[in-house]
Amino acid sequence: MDRRAERTAMSRAETAMSEQTARQAYRLYNSLSGLPFGRWIFTRIICLRAPYFGSIRPLFMDLRPGTAIVSMPKRRKVQNHIGTVHALAMGNLCELAAGLVMESTLPPDTRWIPRGMEIAYLRKAESRVIAEASLALRDWGETEDVPVGVVVTDAAGQEVVRATITMYVSPSRKLS
Repeated sequence: MDRRAERTAMSRAETAMSEQTARQAYRLYNSLSGLPFGRWIFTRIICLRAPYFGSIRPLFMDLRPGTAIVSMPKRRKVQNHIGTVHALAMGNLCELAAGLVMESTLPPDTRWIPRGMEIAYLRKAESRVIAEASLALRDWGETEDVPVGVVVTDAAGQEVVRATITMYVSPSRKLS
């Protein structure tokens, strides 16, 4: 990416991040995803806000209400002792995808926080993996636990992990 395009992308990112809306991440993704390296810049910004996720080097491939798709490369830092992608690295990927699908789906007057995770490791992941989180579009407003389904597939398209992340959703507190 040339310097001018990078400055333009970062300027858009800063503008989008400075907006005081509850769904900043979704708006930011929309503003950056069409630019060269825009999805990469978006992912880096998310990892700056939640640094732990940077350890798995994710890349957002799609983000819209009801769907988040995030990939993770197979590399030494996420491998286990047998040379496959570590189960907990895929768990982190699931949590990231679930969090951003919540962020892109819920209305601005709600908030969410992960409350639990059920995860099934179905087979060894011997390549990069892709997580797809899905959330039904509906009316929100009640305080409730919301299950978010996440499916992780390998490069061959085989399902390697299936997870359900339980999110606690409640109305936002009004600041006065």
